[in-house]
Amino acid sequence: MSHFIETRNLSFEYGGENGERPIRALSDVSLSIDEGEYIAILGHNGSGKSTLAKLLNLILIPTSGEIEIDGKTVTSEGLSDDEIFEIRRKIGMVFQNPDNQLVATVVEEDVAFGPENLGIPREEIRERIDAALATVGMTEYARHAPHKLSGGQKQRVAIAGIIAMSPKCIVFDESTAMLDPRGRREVTDTMEKLNREKGMTILHITHYMEEAARADRVIVISDGRVLMDGTPREVFSRVEPLNACGLEAPQGTELLYELSLSGVALPTGCLTVAECADALEKLLSGKQGKTGDV
Repeated sequence: MSHFIETRNLSFEYGGENGERPIRALSDVSLSIDEGEYIAILGHNGSGKSTLAKLLNLILIPTSGEIEIDGKTVTSEGLSDDEIFEIRRKIGMVFQNPDNQLVATVVEEDVAFGPENLGIPREEIRERIDAALATVGMTEYARHAPHKLSGGQKQRVAIAGIIAMSPKCIVFDESTAMLDPRGRREVTDTMEKLNREKGMTILHITHYMEEAARADRVIVISDGRVLMDGTPREVFSRVEPLNACGLEAPQGTELLYELSLSGVALPTGCLTVAECADALEKLLSGKQGKTGDV
């Protein structure tokens, strides 16, 4: 079965003009992503994860290697403007700062902007606006001014604008980084809803381990290469390799790991606060064995 997105020995370098030494951001990255997957992509600052996002949306073109998106192959030779446009219709992108994606003075007009530029008939645009705002829980704000909304609400409007263009996949490039905890939760809930209820492929680039733990699959990039690729439980149980590349597991997982180093017998792979609390409760009530004093 063919994959929706596949990269083969994908590499990208910044610079290199006027005799300057190029800076390699990605090196020989090979990945396969199926339609309908919910994937979190992690990495320290400068690891190459945002470069990967821009390559998948064709904001950047590979220095070497190949990307195949829904059967269309992209190489360093590039594509025609029409081919790029067609791929961007299939892969939408939500950036870190929602203010950079909001272009109108009324919410529903902002959501209409993308479909209008695609030449969608007016009647269908109205249907898409209503459906997109309903999906992100922003119907009651249709006539509001975007600049008066909270950060999380703005980001949900930006997501609605992408949804209205009917992509198969949305790449969230650190889209929760500038939000408060409530806004992050709103946006992450929206990602999960799009995946679970609409079957949309979600690629979530994030620094927040608790957000990544909600995905079905986690890819860790370090120094331009894929370091780990597996389920959240598989990846976050490898605490030492994560720490070595400047990342941490979710707080509860880190706590249990640190306790285990002190000789406390605790399960590995706990992800949620509830799972970690349950493990500690069993330990303290004497239901869990231990190899040393707490």
